[in-house]
Amino acid sequence: MANSKKEMSLTELADNQTGIIVTILGGEKAAKRLADLGLTPGTEITVTSRTLFSGPVRIDVFGSKLVLGRGLASKIMVEIK
Repeated sequence: MANSKKEMSLTELADNQTGIIVTILGGEKAAKRLADLGLTPGTEITVTSRTLFSGPVRIDVFGSKLVLGRGLASKIMVEIK
């Protein structure tokens, strides 16, 4: 049976949608920055607020609220939970 879960960028999740980080795209610097924030593969995150095409993405991770620039958020690939 095929895997029905879809991998997508964090910026594609809707408000209040939860995903599990699958991978981080980009270079070592982006991966380190995100890891320093606790955003590593396997981490569950919920988008709390985002605009459709521009601006920051607000997330909830481990009970903490974070705001990520859209460029950095677009490097986070997630599976919808």
